[in-house]
Amino acid sequence: MNSVIARPQRQRPPGRIQPQRQIQLHLPRGRRARRATAIVLLIELGLVAGFAAVYRPFDLSIYLWGGHAVTHGLTLYLQQARANWFTYPPFAAALFTPLAVLPGVVVSLAWELGSVAAFAWACLLTLRLAGRNPSGPVLAATVAAGLLLEPVYHTLFLGQVNIFLLALVLTDVWLVSRGRPAGIGIGLAAAIKLTPAIFIVLLLLTRRTRDAAIAGGTFAVCAVTGFLVDPGASRLYWLHLCYDTSRVRATYISNQSPYGALTRVLGGASHVGSWYLLIPLVLGALGLAVGTTLGRRGDWLGAAAATGITSLLVCPISWTHHWVWALPALVVMLRGGTAARIAAACGYALFVLAPMWWVPRSAQNTEYGLHGLATLNASCFLIAGIAFLGYLAVVAARPRPAAPSRAVTPRAHVPALVEL
Repeated sequence: MNSVIARPQRQRPPGRIQPQRQIQLHLPRGRRARRATAIVLLIELGLVAGFAAVYRPFDLSIYLWGGHAVTHGLTLYLQQARANWFTYPPFAAALFTPLAVLPGVVVSLAWELGSVAAFAWACLLTLRLAGRNPSGPVLAATVAAGLLLEPVYHTLFLGQVNIFLLALVLTDVWLVSRGRPAGIGIGLAAAIKLTPAIFIVLLLLTRRTRDAAIAGGTFAVCAVTGFLVDPGASRLYWLHLCYDTSRVRATYISNQSPYGALTRVLGGASHVGSWYLLIPLVLGALGLAVGTTLGRRGDWLGAAAATGITSLLVCPISWTHHWVWALPALVVMLRGGTAARIAAACGYALFVLAPMWWVPRSAQNTEYGLHGLATLNASCFLIAGIAFLGYLAVVAARPRPAAPSRAVTPRAHVPALVEL
């Protein structure tokens, strides 16, 4: 008599805990759906490449100017480029020195297409952190949908660095979730732009001390490199400018931080006193508590999304194009029940339409003060971020799910992440 012996499943190491719930998106199946997805993505790529070929993105031009200026003493922070200040650390400027000598069209094409590639990588990591390894068509559909988010296409329009930072941080989060050494990506991202440093705190709170040390060491090495390249500019930045918000227009409608909202409602930055510091302290403590709880449970996608959104809430300047953390946040919402998925659909529409740009405004600052629904609309990303953090706080406050049984359901019976 023949007997069938089930092959035992290989146990995962302790650091490789999968999230409790997998996403189940049901997209149209068949060749037509895949062909339509491919066409949409190709059109988007064509538009990005065409844009880069004929236009020099504004912020990218400032980055390249910084690559020139960083080798000329205090020029980096005492002179403006296209009527704007360079606001990143000297190390970030030094990274652009090699690019600054290349033809503009070459840099624009490489930067824009590289940003799309980094975004595809971030999408892949987000889906993997959600518990699945997506197929090519599923990844293509995710990228095509994600490129329609205002923070993403605004980043591409300006030639901003946000997508690269998202990819660096998510790479480290993925490594942490697999129990592998991490920290270089977070440290590098924090050295380019300070706000990702909050993830070093997350690593410490989740007892990933080694990874936090690697991240902190990477940040320190990069900062020292910037000092060696331009000692005078480094002293000026770290002693005086790294916390200075007066070099940008904090009241601008694009600033979707609590500080930006208050400066608009109260009529200018001069009306926001030192009492404001209590707000980012409370939001930062809440966000890190939520991220820490989820990270210790093995839900690293939730932990990353909570911490990423928190970084936007505690920073005084969070332009709309900084909100690329909407991507993992929306995927986290899709893991919830029906109400959470409806909220995710509404959130996607919000981040595609970006209705804060519809608020009437002028050089006379007519958006100052309270104007009913228009005031809420003017800070809609901020409101969505706070609501998302509240949602995750409720999730984190629930009792920890019971450990799964040793008996593992055969892979064929596991619901597909996305059916295409």
